[in-house]
Amino acid sequence: MSVIIRPAETGDVRAIRALVDSFAGDGPRMLKKSMVTLYEGVQEFVVAVDGSAGRGGEVLGCGALHVLWEDLAEVRTVAVSPGTQRSGIGSSVLLALLDRARGLGVKRVFCLTFATEFFGRHGFVEIDGMPIDHAVYEQLLESYDEGVAEMLGLESAKPNTLGNHRMLLVL
Repeated sequence: MSVIIRPAETGDVRAIRALVDSFAGDGPRMLKKSMVTLYEGVQEFVVAVDGSAGRGGEVLGCGALHVLWEDLAEVRTVAVSPGTQRSGIGSSVLLALLDRARGLGVKRVFCLTFATEFFGRHGFVEIDGMPIDHAVYEQLLESYDEGVAEMLGLESAKPNTLGNHRMLLVL
């Protein structure tokens, strides 16, 4: 199967939501995202589409890169349709996001995940605590982003009841 990785477009948001929802049901492996949140962040996403249909092919995977600070970004919402998992699509999405991070000057990429083996194969290592110093922590407290609140472990965020792991890659 030929796959094209490209920046997401607003027309991809419904397919991204369907991918997220497929992992956010019973025994969630991913947090649900509202449509408005996905539209607001569409510019952070890349999608993997079936290349046999060109740019407009079926969305088979997605992922987002959210910049947190000058040298730190978070990989979010990496998902691949259940029928095409273990075909390299997730790796292609992640590599595209890491290239995007490098292009922005980001030096460290963080994720909260259950897929420790997958991210580990790409150089991510599990960490304890925050991958930031106190001064940056104080600045990030001003963010309205729920994902930042979750990363910081703030009381305003949903507690990490899912049991996911913090992982970091130094580029």
